[in-house]
Amino acid sequence: MSSQQNKIPLTLLDSTQLSQITQAVSGLDREQLIWASGYLAGLSQSDIKAMASVNNAVAVSQEQSVLTVMYGSQTGNAKHAAISYADSVKAQGIKTNVVSMADYKPRKIKDESHLVLFVSTHGEGDAPDDAVEFHEFLASKKAPNLDKLKYAVVALGDTSYEFFCQTGKDFDARLAGLGAQPLIERLDCDVEYEQELAAWTIKINEILATVMKTSPVEKSAPIVAQPSAVAYTKQNPYIATLNQSLKITGRDSVKDIRHVEISLEDSGIVYQPGDALGVFFLNNESLVSRILTATNNQADDKVLIKDVEYQLFDALTEHLELTLSYPGFVKAYQLASNSEALAALLNDSAALRAFLAERQIVDIVEQFPEDISAQALVDALRPITPRLYSIASSQSEVEDEVHLTVAHVDYEAFGTRHQGGASGYLCTGLEEGGQVKVYTENNDNFRLPSNADTPIIMVGPGTGIAPFRAFMQQRDALEAQGKNWLFFGNPNFTQDFLYQTEWQGYLKSGLLTKISLAFSRDQAEKIYVQDRLLENGKEVYEWLESGAHFYVCGDALRMAKDVETALLKIIQTFGQKTEQEAKQYLLAIRKEKRYQKDVY
Repeated sequence: MSSQQNKIPLTLLDSTQLSQITQAVSGLDREQLIWASGYLAGLSQSDIKAMASVNNAVAVSQEQSVLTVMYGSQTGNAKHAAISYADSVKAQGIKTNVVSMADYKPRKIKDESHLVLFVSTHGEGDAPDDAVEFHEFLASKKAPNLDKLKYAVVALGDTSYEFFCQTGKDFDARLAGLGAQPLIERLDCDVEYEQELAAWTIKINEILATVMKTSPVEKSAPIVAQPSAVAYTKQNPYIATLNQSLKITGRDSVKDIRHVEISLEDSGIVYQPGDALGVFFLNNESLVSRILTATNNQADDKVLIKDVEYQLFDALTEHLELTLSYPGFVKAYQLASNSEALAALLNDSAALRAFLAERQIVDIVEQFPEDISAQALVDALRPITPRLYSIASSQSEVEDEVHLTVAHVDYEAFGTRHQGGASGYLCTGLEEGGQVKVYTENNDNFRLPSNADTPIIMVGPGTGIAPFRAFMQQRDALEAQGKNWLFFGNPNFTQDFLYQTEWQGYLKSGLLTKISLAFSRDQAEKIYVQDRLLENGKEVYEWLESGAHFYVCGDALRMAKDVETALLKIIQTFGQKTEQEAKQYLLAIRKEKRYQKDVY
């Protein structure tokens, strides 16, 4: 043998295996290393199949110890709640995987052992876009038996809508129907849910600690705080300045739509096209006075809200919801006042919904005036909910401003003027130069394509035009080469063509490739955006086939559903597909984030 042949190799392991061994023994003391070497020597004498069996058992054990936290979110609330909850679980040493329903393969549900699901509801009890596929899968014949799954559901909703938390209720029923076992009763969250969710989190985490394996939580080195920009949120809004509130519909229009400009100067706030602006508002003082009179209370009565004392007038003006009515208020007001008439109304859910649809809080207390205490009145009301408006500007164009397109809710009812909370405040309650609390809400489910050469189709009747104005400003600034097609509708061309000069300018410059208009009252037969889509069906399908992204913004209850029905018909007709194949096509482009909706 040569001297080269006599050499013993330093290792029979490749670099990856050696790295794994090194990591595995790091931190062991001398006695532990000796034990480990003996253990490995024993394994070397064992049957390879036995070792594989051990490895498989370990893998299964590890898989079963993972908690999956899943979310379906339209505007981001369910996503934020899920991520925050997952952090609390990880802090207990439980392995956790956080995933959007949009990124989850439905068939994998059969492999899960523990699941906590966060989901919102929008429209008429509809699932959010990123939850549609999973929602439908669990209701289908393909759904597997889930008798090994333990789960919990957090449903987000708004009691002012009829189908409160319906999607969460659906998931709860479907999981249970497939044999899954609930860890805890479903939590149905109204618009202000932070305290309820915090209490629920403590309860379920105590349960999970008893049924799941935990591991020691690694303690990281303390992080030295670095100076950073202030994060303005719903809990910490920015005090901005109203620059302008300008009516952009004609004198004879049936709508009062305003273009609102707000200064964000020195705030450091950054937003993207597709995001929304949260707007806090003050209730009209005359509205507050009428409620005080109807309930026989005084402006300076002392009340508590979350253990903070206020005068009743200030509490009603600044902190409590007075324009949106909801069943919870009627129930609490009836209990406090012992009104027999309201008790009868509460026993008829259909009549109650019809009653609430026509009335604000002031209408209810004036129709059923009762002497109740100031504190009882406050306890019956829920906190003011900031209103979210699609942002109608790009910072590439407007820099330290943010623009909104606001429909002023303003009508006569029961002999008095009624206005929307935020829209009334922005349009008539706040003078230019006045202050308004705002924050931005990211909407990653409504984004321009990352490739500026990608064509887009935008469907935005009425105030749904807002984000598409931002899209065009952004594409103009980027000198994007992608084609752009707008479908816009409103009652009359002469009165209601919002931002008409701007759109005509984009059309003339070539940035806007095509515009299809639907002014419903300019002819005997009403025409809507979905009709224009069908008229242009062949070209719409060609755009989709060339990779176009399709966006819808506006009314969720009617318009968005009618547009989707038209889109499915176009795909079926010009793609020569069956109804089921058209639905699969639409589902596929939704998963590719090429079909996005911002509806309300």
